[in-house]
Amino acid sequence: MPNGMLVRITRINCLFITVKNKIHTIHVCHRASAGVLPCPSRTFCYHLCAQQQRLHTLSYNHSSIHRHGRHSTADVVALPSMAIEVIVKAAVGAPTILGDCPFWQRVLLTLEEKQIPYKLHLVDLSNKPQWFLEVNPEGKVPVIKFDDDDKWIADSDVIVGLIEEKFPNPSLSTPPEFASAGSKIMGAFVTFLKSKEPDDGSEKALIEQLKALDNHLKEHGPFVAGEKVTAVDLSLAPKLFHLEITLAHFKGWPVPTDLTHVHNYTKLLFARESFVKTKPAIEHVVAGWAPKVNH
Repeated sequence: MPNGMLVRITRINCLFITVKNKIHTIHVCHRASAGVLPCPSRTFCYHLCAQQQRLHTLSYNHSSIHRHGRHSTADVVALPSMAIEVIVKAAVGAPTILGDCPFWQRVLLTLEEKQIPYKLHLVDLSNKPQWFLEVNPEGKVPVIKFDDDDKWIADSDVIVGLIEEKFPNPSLSTPPEFASAGSKIMGAFVTFLKSKEPDDGSEKALIEQLKALDNHLKEHGPFVAGEKVTAVDLSLAPKLFHLEITLAHFKGWPVPTDLTHVHNYTKLLFARESFVKTKPAIEHVVAGWAPKVNH
């Protein structure tokens, strides 16, 4: 990994590293079995799991290192010198909890799927702090700062493109012929959600877009580009999550049961570890959309 540091691991069961003020501290565990270890600080931690002669860097955890892989032979691995920082929306009325934006979740899903460590900052968008406006005058989220650049970058499309460029392995690139799959669902969903007229065609338009995705998945699934999750899936997953929650809550509207491939698709995506770790709570999704629906 570029701009990293080398560490030799010899005959140990597990290892973790904490980072505070850009200073690395290496902790080595000689316990005989994997398990839960207390984190020595409340700062973010890199969870490092050695498998198959490689060290896979997983995401941070605030309070504990959950499961460690065993490693019994000497190996040399590269550790990143500093974490990526990401600013995302805090939940409405709960500034210490992840909020409801599908675009920041797309960024976190990308980082999690690539097993890239990051430091998370939550911002109350109803009361934006001065430090946030200084680094991001437009006041939008998500924004990201990479460890090799002091510049904060906005726009989820730009951000995930840069992540793919800087960290190409594992690749999440979607084949060009599949990149636009499901791209009109979000717009159709929002239009239907805000609609006050039952016969304005917005429901029909949404169903047509969901059917198009269902037909695509029937031919190419289980994911948009086949057996492997790619960037387009990580973009669609949060949008479909918001769609299911808000339409059920505000309109009593479920995704049609005959769209079996869409239902299987969301089931697979929502069960992924990366999604479970980054999804907002249902009540925060509802609270986030309420002002838009009731406007």
